Amino acid sequence: MLWTATPAWLVAHLNLIPPFLIALWISYEDLRTRKIPNYLTFGAALAGLAYNLAVAGWGGLGDGLLGLLLGVAFLILPYILGGMGAGDVKALAALGAWLGPAGTLYLFCYMAIAGGLISLAVLIGKGILWQKIRRGWNHLLNLLLWHCRGKIVASPPRQIIKGIPYGVAIALGMGMLLVTGAGSG
Repeated sequence: MLWTATPAWLVAHLNLIPPFLIALWISYEDLRTRKIPNYLTFGAALAGLAYNLAVAGWGGLGDGLLGLLLGVAFLILPYILGGMGAGDVKALAALGAWLGPAGTLYLFCYMAIAGGLISLAVLIGKGILWQKIRRGWNHLLNLLLWHCRGKIVASPPRQIIKGIPYGVAIALGMGMLLVTGAGSG
């Protein structure tokens, strides 16, 4: 039964195979070097735009551009705040060029869930989950209590923790998108 359904599923989701393979490459590079190279993100974005133009004409190109812009829009604030690298922003934008706006939205949701679970696992693995929760709670209380009186309280210096290679979360999100086929229609 599985073997008879596989070809139909594959044909229905064929457009998601190239961005999935690109996401795997992004993940590999991020794990290996802790960077996502520009040749990969820019090349993937151009290929995605060309693919959409070839398959769906000018409307497809417009969808690819919207997906690219949406990918940037979703991650630009976390990048500005220092929670994400520029390569991660460019990676989501490049995949957005393939997926269009609906697919980019689904990918963002899936990769956010994957990134949250990976971050949780890292904090548990390092034994600092409760420390981070306590620090966040104390920061919130200080902000609420002191802000009401107009005083500014300096935060204690943060312990620098090496971030996770978010390319892995992007690849896991793209894998979920491939499995569910969400936003591909």
